Amino acid sequence: MRRFTYAASPARILFGAGRSAEIGSAIEEIGCRRALVLATSHQKADAEALSERLGALSVGVFAGAVMHTPVTVTQTALDIVAERRADCLVSFGGGSTTGLGKAIAYRTDLPQIVIPTTYAGSEVTPILGQTEDGRKTTVRHPSILPEVVVYDPDLTLGLPVAMSVTSGLNAMAHAVEGLYARDRNPVSTLMAVEGLKAFADSLPVLVKSPQDAVARADALHGAWLCGTVLGAVGMALHHKICHTLGGSFDTPHAETHAIMLPHTAAFNAQAAREELAPAADIFSGSIGGGLWDFAKSIGAPLSLRDFGLSEADLDGAANIATENPYWNPRPIDQTSIRTLLQQAWEGVRPD
Repeated sequence: MRRFTYAASPARILFGAGRSAEIGSAIEEIGCRRALVLATSHQKADAEALSERLGALSVGVFAGAVMHTPVTVTQTALDIVAERRADCLVSFGGGSTTGLGKAIAYRTDLPQIVIPTTYAGSEVTPILGQTEDGRKTTVRHPSILPEVVVYDPDLTLGLPVAMSVTSGLNAMAHAVEGLYARDRNPVSTLMAVEGLKAFADSLPVLVKSPQDAVARADALHGAWLCGTVLGAVGMALHHKICHTLGGSFDTPHAETHAIMLPHTAAFNAQAAREELAPAADIFSGSIGGGLWDFAKSIGAPLSLRDFGLSEADLDGAANIATENPYWNPRPIDQTSIRTLLQQAWEGVRPD
């Protein structure tokens, strides 16, 4: 067995139906008494209900989280944190809310409790992606990792099918990239494969039966596994492209990951076929085409042109994606990435 290094996430995980009722106790157990509840505008009512249940442990709600974590929004939230003398953050929702909580924690070192209602997986990573001046950048730091994550499948029962699908594929992208990461290890590989299996089994069930409690729990388990992989190893081409498209062209986060995943996996399979073999086995023996077929079968979006990206944008996107590239198992250049983006823009099935 080759030598490797593995650093386990120190986050405390509370998993199971009904665990969100324990948020008050979790706040007190980390030594806090003044929690600011974070959410998007779409989940403001749920966040306000949570704040009310917390009673004196809550100092109110900031429901201004948006996709790609703009620095301007973070600065507004920091003013609220200071004004209300919050001593911890409770992030309720998906990746946008989690991202805002992490951005605040990175600047203040406030403890975080995250209650995911999607399958983003970012709640168990020490990674923050934030956008400023039309560019999305990432930073990794111990202060970014939330202290407590509460996975309550009951909170995902109302997650729309379309969002369940794209959110799940977003999480799966973390696992696929983890399989060929430069700093991968046997533990991260095991988690990646199990996370992919969890979604391969649960997402088709959720498409047909959105209220299936077992499938919801399985998908949330997959999100935890895939997110943990992302937190343990480095990212590569897939995440660089998605950060480029989201940060510079404002494409929707989960949908972008869902569309790009089969194409980036097929691209890197030429250099990492052995590493991707366990994933290929899950998806009919062909990692790129298999993932595309799976995505199509569950109604996932397949084309970037359906989300506001014009064909004229592709040259600029390829240029940005190849500037300061992340490490990748297969060498990249502007021409190859431009071709890859064209295929994803058209929505064609990769080989």
